[in-house]
Amino acid sequence: MKLILMMAQTVDGRIAKNSQQNADWTTKADKKAFIAETKKHGAIIMGDTTFLAMGSRPLPGRLNLILSLTPEKYADQVQPGLLEFYKGTPAEIKEFLFSKGFESAILGGGARTNAMFLKAGVVDEILITVEPKIFGLGLNFTEGEDLDLNLELIESKELGDSAVQLRYKILK
Repeated sequence: MKLILMMAQTVDGRIAKNSQQNADWTTKADKKAFIAETKKHGAIIMGDTTFLAMGSRPLPGRLNLILSLTPEKYADQVQPGLLEFYKGTPAEIKEFLFSKGFESAILGGGARTNAMFLKAGVVDEILITVEPKIFGLGLNFTEGEDLDLNLELIESKELGDSAVQLRYKILK
């Protein structure tokens, strides 16, 4: 199963000013690309902090798999096939999605979740939208974890609204 980490970041590499900020700061072009890409793959994985920052609402038209150390506290919110909560290792999460028939999925953050999956070596590609914005301070996309990954640029394209999207393959 192919796993693609997809994030928007500022020119200075920030995905948010803090852990409560959602992606309302990104351009319309990025939002359009995000919707299309996540619907194409049919599943998005995110941590519960990201889910809460998005307003605790599932994104329609795809499986929202929310990672939590305490998935039982969300039992009343589960909507099979649309919104599910899961606790497991990155490899177990990929296997779970594969067992549900998914051939690919989007990893949508946040910073801790990105770092956990990158450290586990289960991410195949990184799809980054570089937004025409600078925060100066804030969260980087791996929460400052010590990583050493080599990438190969597969594609770069202008999305519109002065945003650029870069797609990288992670070299294993």
